[in-house]
Amino acid sequence: MAATLKVRRVTAVLKMPPRKPLVGAYVTSIINAMTGNTLLPSPTPPLATLSADLAAFEAAEANALTRVKGAAVTRNEKYLVLHGDMEHEMAYVQSVADANPANAQSIIESSGFAVRKTTSHPKTALKATAGPVPGAVKLVAKSVATRASYEWQFSTDQKVWTNAPTSLQAKIAITGLTSGTVYYFRFRGVTKAGEGAYSQVVQLLVP
Repeated sequence: MAATLKVRRVTAVLKMPPRKPLVGAYVTSIINAMTGNTLLPSPTPPLATLSADLAAFEAAEANALTRVKGAAVTRNEKYLVLHGDMEHEMAYVQSVADANPANAQSIIESSGFAVRKTTSHPKTALKATAGPVPGAVKLVAKSVATRASYEWQFSTDQKVWTNAPTSLQAKIAITGLTSGTVYYFRFRGVTKAGEGAYSQVVQLLVP
């Protein structure tokens, strides 16, 4: 059975400090990292905008500490603007990294944002699970088209294939198989364009 490919993606992560007095230092570190950064030539929003919104937030934060009426509300409004700036900046960094997957990690690291690596497992085109009774198997395939029929086959050696009934849905139950035997399954979709190629083969020890 063919192995399922693993796809690794490197993503930028925004880690705004939960305590507002620490926000300024964090945003400043991002601004410093991106200033003159040749890997990230066109920050969005511009770093001047980010710096101005940071200054407005810090001024509002200082005013809020005096407990002047309404100052905390203003501070929170300025924070939301700054947070939005940072989300857009992170999205810009991510877009550059995605366009250069071989250097994605170094691009993100150069921006000052944190890096996260995620591994995704693409869904297989066909899944086989045990049916409700011994000798039964349920097959579920990835839909090939809005209107299509599905041809199913099974085998015990991948040399001789037996046809199962054709279905109009991307799933079928096959019964009458021998319990305790490893079976191999595959399918192909048939559309108005013709017959497709057979899918990746999956295997299951039939209970």
